[in-house]
Amino acid sequence: MKKSLFFISCCLVVLSFQNLLAQVPKKILVEHSDYFDVNQVEAPDAVLLTGNVRVNHDGVIMTCNKAYYFQKENYIKAFGNVQLVQGDTLYLNSKYAEYNGNMKQAFATGDAVMRSPESTMITDTINFNRNTQEVYYNSNGTITNRENTLKSMSGKYFVAEKKFQFLTAVTITNPKYVIKSNHLDYYSNSGHSYLFGPSTITSKANYIYTEKGFYDTKKNVAHFLRKSYIRYDDRLIEGDSLYYDRNREFASATRNVKITDSINRGIVKGHYAEIYKNQDSMFVTKRAVAVNFVDNDSVYIHGKKLMVTGPEGNRIIRAFNNVRFYKTDMSGKCDSLHSSSKIALTKLMGNPILWNGDSQITGDVMHLIGNNTTKKLDSLKVLNNTFLVSKDTLGTGFNQVKGQNLYGKFEDGKLHDVDIIKNTEVIYYMRNETHDLIGINKNVSSKINIIFNKNAIETITFFKQIDGDIYPEKDLPENARRLRALFWRGDERIKSKDDIFPPEENIENDKLIKQGKAENDKKNVPMKIRKETLNYDKKKKK
Repeated sequence: MKKSLFFISCCLVVLSFQNLLAQVPKKILVEHSDYFDVNQVEAPDAVLLTGNVRVNHDGVIMTCNKAYYFQKENYIKAFGNVQLVQGDTLYLNSKYAEYNGNMKQAFATGDAVMRSPESTMITDTINFNRNTQEVYYNSNGTITNRENTLKSMSGKYFVAEKKFQFLTAVTITNPKYVIKSNHLDYYSNSGHSYLFGPSTITSKANYIYTEKGFYDTKKNVAHFLRKSYIRYDDRLIEGDSLYYDRNREFASATRNVKITDSINRGIVKGHYAEIYKNQDSMFVTKRAVAVNFVDNDSVYIHGKKLMVTGPEGNRIIRAFNNVRFYKTDMSGKCDSLHSSSKIALTKLMGNPILWNGDSQITGDVMHLIGNNTTKKLDSLKVLNNTFLVSKDTLGTGFNQVKGQNLYGKFEDGKLHDVDIIKNTEVIYYMRNETHDLIGINKNVSSKINIIFNKNAIETITFFKQIDGDIYPEKDLPENARRLRALFWRGDERIKSKDDIFPPEENIENDKLIKQGKAENDKKNVPMKIRKETLNYDKKKKK
């Protein structure tokens, strides 16, 4: 037992002695100098080394024209063509340098240049801490590599990570763009840049702002978070998360997406969007809505999918699946919608229904036609199986007009004059000035004209081949007061811009907003790069 304890004690002593030796600073070794001299007047306690000086300290080689070596302090001052080399990863050149062997720290000034295999840094003064493998400067510095030039008032370089960190005004200049930020981390081997705080990226193609972002300067792909937007000539793209590919001029946005078109006075919103600048097109989904300004009013168009294509003056909006739209005095629904700014024509297809005031209009296909000169709604066409219906203002019946096609005219943005032609049928509750029911007009004709006043039917005029009569209410049975195919859908009427979204999309919207808020609250958490960014090369190969 005593022998075991003695052996363990000996081992501990040996280990302690080894640790103590490891902590003792290694001495600077002078490997070569043309001349050695001691001058107590010029440099007390120092050896003067002159000509082709070469010293070695723990793997670092320093060369210069002249040096003062303080042996006791394990310290050296070097002059003229100074170069400090660490392996094959770091070369530090200057006119003057100091090196502390005990602290393992170097100081270089006078046209200081630091080179690594990936980049070159030029500044007035450089400090190098070998213990932490950090290089830092506090004067104007310029870093260059094959793709970029970086300029900053101060900076730090982490040798092992090959990372530059700038905490003051920094600019990255690339032939295609310029990045400016007050906090930027740049990895010289990969070209990856991480932006923190207000930062901008400016190019001929666009202008980008972000307060938290990632940019791959070699592949030209990026990911931006927090208050980020991309501004093209006439479009502003905003979102909680933006992905950008400069080579393809492609961008995608996630959560709280807003795309503003300043030329065409339109806005597109959603929770996911893809924008192709070269094709002048965008795709938006997840609570997608397009907002256009017509007649000094806003028209809201919603579909599960929205596509906007074409340049200014020839822009086309397509909406698919459960399309709904709303304007102050008009709203509607259909399966799909196609709107062309060039011919000012909007087509509603697939079970279209339009509410004009209290009137419900249905047909196989609807055309809303605008005037490109006045930028106002001009006319309405309903093709095949036209049916116009509204509730009687005081009773329980319905005013109904049925025919083949409908042609209407707008005045000041409101439907004013309507012609319904071919095989027209009417059931209309006629009232006098005191709103007493005079009778129920039921007839057929070849054409009917309706004048609206304040979105309500004011007059009805019948033309050619009129056959029918005005019946007292008691003389017209209930089953005779409805035209065939009457289907009142008043409970579906869209009465506000919020009604264009179905309940399930409102639930999804609330979840996405909460998720975005939670992520934005994590201010000090490093950003996660999107899979599209990290797998960019793999996607291209496929």
